[in-house]
Amino acid sequence: MSDKKPMDLQKVKELIDLMKENELVELEIADGDMKIHLKRPGVDAPIMQQVPMAAAPATSPISTPTEAKEKGLVEITSPIVGTFYQASSPDSDPYIKAGDRVNADTVVCVVEAMKVMNEIKAEVSGTIIEVCCKDGQAVEFGQMLFKVRP
Repeated sequence: MSDKKPMDLQKVKELIDLMKENELVELEIADGDMKIHLKRPGVDAPIMQQVPMAAAPATSPISTPTEAKEKGLVEITSPIVGTFYQASSPDSDPYIKAGDRVNADTVVCVVEAMKVMNEIKAEVSGTIIEVCCKDGQAVEFGQMLFKVRP
């Protein structure tokens, strides 16, 4: 075993990015006797399986409850249970703040689940009115993260 080549962490990170970009739930790759099996967190959680929606929660984290509709606002909600972070690292600037314009592809935050940083995209165009969570706060599936004026 000592003569085997160590696993390249950069390659693993690239595979994780590939999974996110293509919304893959699970990925397994074998090369000789080297094997890697990646599985995104939360896919076995009962709440993710029991939510009857036209679109999967991971691809559509936007809801418009009554209170938001009355104000003409749209909510960006968490598609998973985890920890909310406004920036990619503690010494980085936040992805967005109140008053910033976003479009559907704008990354607004990350939610860490099982040591995997999941980038959350706005999936709506508009202006961020309010950041509803504090950095490092635990969030639940469907919890409001941001209010957006479309």
